[in-house]
Amino acid sequence: MEKSNVEMLYEWLDQTVEIIQKHEEESYLDSLTTTMEVLFYQDVPKAMDDILSYKVQNALKEVDFGGYKVEDIRKGIQLAILKGMKDSTQQQHLMTPETVALLVGYFAEKITVGKKKVSLFDPVSGTANLLTTVMNQLDRQVVEAYAGEVDPTLIQLGMLNANLQQKEIEFFHQDSLRPFLLDPVDLVVADLPVGYYPDDIRANDFELKADEGHSYSHHLFIEQALNYTNTGGYLIFVIPDFLFNSDQSDKLHSFMQQYAHIVGVVRLPESAFKSEKNMKSILILQKAGEGTSAPKQPLLVQMPSFKNTAAMSDILEQMNTWFSKYNNRELNNDE
Repeated sequence: MEKSNVEMLYEWLDQTVEIIQKHEEESYLDSLTTTMEVLFYQDVPKAMDDILSYKVQNALKEVDFGGYKVEDIRKGIQLAILKGMKDSTQQQHLMTPETVALLVGYFAEKITVGKKKVSLFDPVSGTANLLTTVMNQLDRQVVEAYAGEVDPTLIQLGMLNANLQQKEIEFFHQDSLRPFLLDPVDLVVADLPVGYYPDDIRANDFELKADEGHSYSHHLFIEQALNYTNTGGYLIFVIPDFLFNSDQSDKLHSFMQQYAHIVGVVRLPESAFKSEKNMKSILILQKAGEGTSAPKQPLLVQMPSFKNTAAMSDILEQMNTWFSKYNNRELNNDE
C-alpha cells in the first residue's frame, strides 16, 4: 500500500529525531524541536557538530516539504509530538484527541458563520494543535490568532508547528492566569487543564477562587477566558465530565448564570477515552451582555462512538439543523 503524505512526513520526522536524539542524548521532544527547526529553515543549525550536521543534511535531502498540504503537516507533526509525549510523565503534556479537536473546529465554524474576520485565543495552547486545527477549519475567514502557554518546551513546539503550517499566531509565554496584553477576542477555545492552581495570591483576584484551600485552575480559566472575550463573543471549552458536579460547582453555576449563556453541552463518547474518570465534554458559552440572550433550548448532545459513521452522520445533521436555527435566532428568547 502506498503511504499517505501524513505517514511519510511523520516517518521522516521520527527518523530524523532518532538521529539527533542518539547523538545528543536528549529527550524525544527536545530533538523534535531541533528537527522542526531544520525542516522550517531547510538548513542545519550552525552550532551542530560536523558528524551530526552531515547526517541531518542527508536526511533533509530526502524530504520534499513543499509537496505537503497544511493539514498533512499538522497531522504529521501531531503524530511525532504524541510519540514524544508518551515518554513524558507530566499531566499537562497531553494533547487534545484529533476527533475532539476537529469537533471544536466544527463548532467554531458554526458560531462564527457570516463573520469575515475572527479574533481567536487559546490561553492554554500547548503545542498549538487545537488552535491550528480550528484555524484550518475557519479557512473562509481572516483569523487573527493568539496563544498563551507557560511550558517552555510546549510553546517552542507550538511556535514551530505554527511556522511549518504557515500560520500567523502571536504567542504569550506566561502563566495564563496572569493578565495578558490582549484586547478581548471573538472566540476563545481551550482544552482546560484540570487540577488545583498553586498561586493562592493570584487566585484571590478571581470571583471563582476557593473559599478555603487551593482554587481549581479549570474554574479560574473559565473566568479568565471570559475576561478576554468580547460581549456576545463565544467560548468553546473541552471540560472534564465532572465540572458541574464537583465540590465548588455551585459557585461556578451562579457565576456562569451571571456572565454567560450556555449555548451547548456535548458529551463525548466513552470510547474516546481510556477510562471513565478521563471522560470529557465540550461546553459552548456566549459571553452575556447587551443584546445577547440564552437559547430557549441549548444544544444538548450525547455523541455516539466516532467509529459509528451512520450515527455520527445522523447527529451531525441534527446539530447542523440546530445551528442554522440558532444563527437565525429562531431558538432565542428575543424572538
